[in-house]
Amino acid sequence: MTRAFLNVERSITGRRWQARLAESRIAEAISQQHELPDILGRVLAGRGVAVDEAESFLNPTLRALMPQPSALRDMEKGAARLADAIIANETIGVISDYDVDGVSSAALFQGFLGSVGRDCMVHIPDRLTEGYGPSARAVSQLKAQGAQILVTLDCGVMAHDPLAHAAELGLTTIIVDHHQAGEDLPEAHAVINPNRQDDISGFGYLCAAGVTMILVAAINKALRERGFYGAGGTGPNMLQWLELVALATVCDVVPLKGLNRAYVTQGLKIMARRENVGLAALSDVARMRRSPDPYALGFLIGPRLNAAGRIGHAGLALSLLTTKERGEASQIAQQLETLNRERQGIEMAVVDQAVRQAEAAMGREGRAHVLVVSRQGWHPGVVGLAAARLKERFNLPSFVLAEDKGTGHASGSGRSITGVDLGGAVRAASEAGLILKGGGHAMAAGLTVETGKLGALREFLEDHLAAQVATASQRFLAIDGALTAGGATLELIELLEQAGPYGAGHPAPLFAFPAHRVVYADAAGSDHIRLTLASDDGRRIKGIAFRAMGTELGELLLSERKMPLHIAARLTVDDWSGSRVPSLHRSEEHTSELQS
Repeated sequence: MTRAFLNVERSITGRRWQARLAESRIAEAISQQHELPDILGRVLAGRGVAVDEAESFLNPTLRALMPQPSALRDMEKGAARLADAIIANETIGVISDYDVDGVSSAALFQGFLGSVGRDCMVHIPDRLTEGYGPSARAVSQLKAQGAQILVTLDCGVMAHDPLAHAAELGLTTIIVDHHQAGEDLPEAHAVINPNRQDDISGFGYLCAAGVTMILVAAINKALRERGFYGAGGTGPNMLQWLELVALATVCDVVPLKGLNRAYVTQGLKIMARRENVGLAALSDVARMRRSPDPYALGFLIGPRLNAAGRIGHAGLALSLLTTKERGEASQIAQQLETLNRERQGIEMAVVDQAVRQAEAAMGREGRAHVLVVSRQGWHPGVVGLAAARLKERFNLPSFVLAEDKGTGHASGSGRSITGVDLGGAVRAASEAGLILKGGGHAMAAGLTVETGKLGALREFLEDHLAAQVATASQRFLAIDGALTAGGATLELIELLEQAGPYGAGHPAPLFAFPAHRVVYADAAGSDHIRLTLASDDGRRIKGIAFRAMGTELGELLLSERKMPLHIAARLTVDDWSGSRVPSLHRSEEHTSELQS
């Protein structure tokens, strides 16, 4: 093992510091061959970018990275059937998920259909009364309303019974999903999912909106080849929906690599034009003074859209993303802002109770490998957020479930730590007959279980995940370099942004600030801490430690004023005061659930 960075073998958050880049040969080659500053070469090399990949990585384009439809299983088959439906003016019904990815996928699909003179009926399940994914009732309702084609977006790959019912009713189903799939797939004309077990496209890192974008591009191509647009017609400009794909990609916390980098990089440029009046109105309500970036999407826009599906109905978010009227957009944006504030209060109460229950369970049972907490009265719309907080606090995979006395079931969500496959564990629990339903991916999953089987489920997850957790819990913090308060300049930040956008799978550069003193610290909001650091030469820089209140780190920042500290943080720009100044954010990457 290499020497710890600044000799920090164990930080106050329990991690060993080590240099992200062990040796500099590749970094030097990147800098020399592409005429880049040394720091950019180090950032790229430290994230696994090869010398010959640097140019395309820094300038990702859809032309270079968008796959042929044939690369994904059933993509051409599904696109051809939907092109037939558009030409014949068949009635299309859509069922989507209620999160940002699902709603963005629905808005994209509906927008494309509108651009070719067609429409669709969109059903987004109510989180409280229907739960996730297609249901037999929703399928029947769409059929009764005249649907001939059923499209599921960001759901469906585990919905065997509801989609069998759709087939009985004579509906042709096209599944568009990205969640982990079992060997047996539901009955459908096409199952488009890069994470189905027989798909070898390599695009399993896409979110549902990313898959939907490929689908509508394939449909557009099929319509063009069949002469739907007339001689020389090319169809709608597909780039107009990239901002929806960028939004979903960031908020669903999928890796910013490959095609996702092109989606986000180009989508942010589209969003900056403020052509989607709904997103523009929500940006204004969220007081987004910065140019659109992953932080703004994940922490300002996404949570407000998600609030509709959590404690209201996600149809409100879909209406915002699809409206063309500025007045309506402003009104809906205000409603979402109100819902988000209400969500924050509900979440705080659930998190407090969940933390106490987890601490009590760990006290009784000793060190656990996974946390499963449940209680009657918890709002189902915030259990995923609460699971993310438990995961961050205890560095363990965590499930938070809301019990329903009437049904005798507990339903909720789990969030994982890097290196622990939660979706696989839930699928194994389903195969073992321990849960009623469930699914997800490595970092997040959902399930429903009979309350009488909660104990058995805990034991199963403990056994199933113990080895993965033991390996993943050997924590370290990858440091890109050392800086002083005076060296953290706007010019440096702007230089580092050339290697962005940063997010899941492509972490923002992290710097150590050696021997700096905390000269000011105080609470900010309910659980954050604002602070000011000073170096030996008297230079200062402000920062914020998100969700540090009540933690050992938070107590140290609030109390220590004499001893110099080694502090790791990422650089950002603070522009809330109207002027742009460098600022520090806590090094923790809250990638399991982005929120404000």
